Amino acid sequence: MPQQITQPDSRRHQWLVLASCCLSLLLVMMDVTIVNVVLPSIKQAFGASLSGLQWIVDAYTLTVAALLMAAGTLADRFGRRKVFLTGIVIFCTASAFCGLALTPTQMIVARILQGVGGAMLNPVALSIIANTFLDPGDRARAIGLWGMMSGIALALGPAVGGFIADALNWRAVFWINVPVGLIALVMTIRFVPESRSPIPARFDPAGQGLAALTSMALVGALIEGPDLGWRSARILGLLILSVLSLVVFLIVEKRSTHPMLNLGFFRSVPFASATVLAVLCFAVFSSLLFLSTIYLQDVRGFAPGAAGWKLMPFAVAVVIAAPLSGRLVAAQGARVPLVLSGCGLAGGAWMLTGLAADTSPLWLAVAYALTGAGFGLCNAPITNAAVSGMPRRQAGLAAAVASTSRQIGAALGVAIAGSLRGAGIVSEDRAEFAASFLHLSYFVCWIAAVLGGSVVLVGALATSGYARASAERVARDFS
Repeated sequence: MPQQITQPDSRRHQWLVLASCCLSLLLVMMDVTIVNVVLPSIKQAFGASLSGLQWIVDAYTLTVAALLMAAGTLADRFGRRKVFLTGIVIFCTASAFCGLALTPTQMIVARILQGVGGAMLNPVALSIIANTFLDPGDRARAIGLWGMMSGIALALGPAVGGFIADALNWRAVFWINVPVGLIALVMTIRFVPESRSPIPARFDPAGQGLAALTSMALVGALIEGPDLGWRSARILGLLILSVLSLVVFLIVEKRSTHPMLNLGFFRSVPFASATVLAVLCFAVFSSLLFLSTIYLQDVRGFAPGAAGWKLMPFAVAVVIAAPLSGRLVAAQGARVPLVLSGCGLAGGAWMLTGLAADTSPLWLAVAYALTGAGFGLCNAPITNAAVSGMPRRQAGLAAAVASTSRQIGAALGVAIAGSLRGAGIVSEDRAEFAASFLHLSYFVCWIAAVLGGSVVLVGALATSGYARASAERVARDFS
C-alpha cells in the first residue's frame, strides 16, 4: 500500500530517526520495570498496601495494553509524527506528576496517564521505522535493533532504578524521564518525517472498550480478592463482569464490519499460540520481578541500589539471550528458542520456590540468570510466530496483538504475585512480614514454574506441521 511520507534525505538521517524512536522506546519499556525496585520505598513513603503497590505497577501496563491498537489507528489517520510527539509530551508530563505524588491514589492516576503516553509511542515508533527504512535489509536491521532495545530496557530497569534511588531518591526514578524525554522530543521534531496511511483503519470503540473492560475487571479481582475476600459481592461482580464483557467482545467483533481484531486470525495456530505465549512469558517475568524486588529489600534488607545489582544477572542474561534468539529463529525457526525459553523460565522459577531469609547469593544469581535467559529468548520467536503465514498487509496487526498480549501478561503476573497473600503480609513486624512473604513466594514461584513449562508445550504446538498448515489456510482466506 502506498504511503504518504516525507522521505529522509540520507542514510545518516534514517539512523537518526531510529535513534529517536529507540530513545522513546527506552523510556516506555524501562518504565515497565524501573518502578519495581523503588516499590518498598513507595510503600514506606505512602504507607501503601501490597495491593496498592500492585496497582501502581499494573495501572501503567493495563493502560498501555488497552490503548496500543487504538494508538496505531490514530497515528495512521492523523499522522504518525504528530501522535508520537503527543505521546512523548504526555509521558514526560505524567512522569513529573509521578515524582510529585503524595498519595497512592495520586501515583496510580499519574501512572495511568503515563500509560496513555506510552501506548502512543511503542507501536507508532515501529510504524515510523518501517516507513523510513525502505531498503528491506536496512529495515530488518533497524527493526532488529529496535526490538533488542526493548529487551535491554526491560532488563536494565531495576538496576538503573536502584542506582538513581540510592544516588538521589525514589522520586528521581520518575523525574529522570523528563530530561531524557525532552531530548527525544527535540530529536523527533528535528529528524522524524511525517507519514500516514492513505486508507487508515476505522476506529472500533466498542471493541476497544470491551477489551479494556475485560482485562481491567479480571486484574482488579485478582489484586483486590485477598483484601475483600474471594466470595465478596464486589470480587464476584468483577469476575462476572470480566466474563460477560469477554463474551460480548467476541459477539461484537464477530458481527462488526470493521472489527478491531478479526477473530478469524485465531484459526491460525501460530497466531493464537503467539498470543498465549506472550501472556505466559510476561506473566512469569513480571511476577518474579515483582516478588524479587520486595524480597531483596524488605526481607533481606538491601538498599535499592544493592537490590538492583543483585538483579543484574537477570539483565545480563536478557542482553545476551535476546540477539541469540533472533539468530536461532533465523537459522532454525521458532521452536528451539521457544523450548529453551520455557526451560529457562521454569528452571529459574523452580529455583526460587525455596527462597529463605538466608538464600545463597550464588543460588539467587543463577536463578535470576536462568529466568533472564528464558525471558530474553522469548520475544523474537513470539513475534515470528504471530506473523508466520499471515498476509503481509496484516503483519503489523499481528505484531500489535502480540505486543498487547505481552502487556496483559505483565499485568496479570503482578496481579497473581499478590493474589495468594495472607494477613501477615501487611504486618509491621519485620519477622512476621518475612515469614508471610516467603510463604507467598513459594506458591507464586511454583505457579510461575508451571507457566514456564507451559511455554515449552505451547511453543512445540505453535511450530508443528499442523500449525503451519493452519497458518497457510488463514493466509489464503485473507489474501
